[in-house]
Amino acid sequence: MKKNLFDKFADWAVCFTGSAGAFIGASLLVVIWAATGPMFKFSEVWQMVINTGTTIITFLMVFLIQKAQNKDSKAIQIKLNELIATQVNASNKIVDIEDLTEDELDELHKFYEKIGKFPKGKEFSEASPDVAKKQPERYK
Repeated sequence: MKKNLFDKFADWAVCFTGSAGAFIGASLLVVIWAATGPMFKFSEVWQMVINTGTTIITFLMVFLIQKAQNKDSKAIQIKLNELIATQVNASNKIVDIEDLTEDELDELHKFYEKIGKFPKGKEFSEASPDVAKKQPERYK
């Protein structure tokens, strides 16, 4: 699989920034900055250096973290879809639920909470016809 330059950089940056070395390096920078405070008489410029630096790094890290999160999320969804597809009795009707609206997800969540309260081995439709009737329309 061919990765573009941004993917390679994002993977490297996420691994690096999550390392002990990155944490120690960032901590050292803060200690050095704090130690130079008296030399710069704790001036506004001295304060702006750390404020600006941390703001820029935080701003850029948001995008890298989101990229990594999207990739992980997609991989987990694919793995879950594979598990659903291999189960004989599993319903594949909810494979695409990540595309639903928040309200539709809430409705499904309530539906599955009700199903979870039934004894194991008993089909929910025979245990409670009312719950089966309330199954979200999209999944009947």
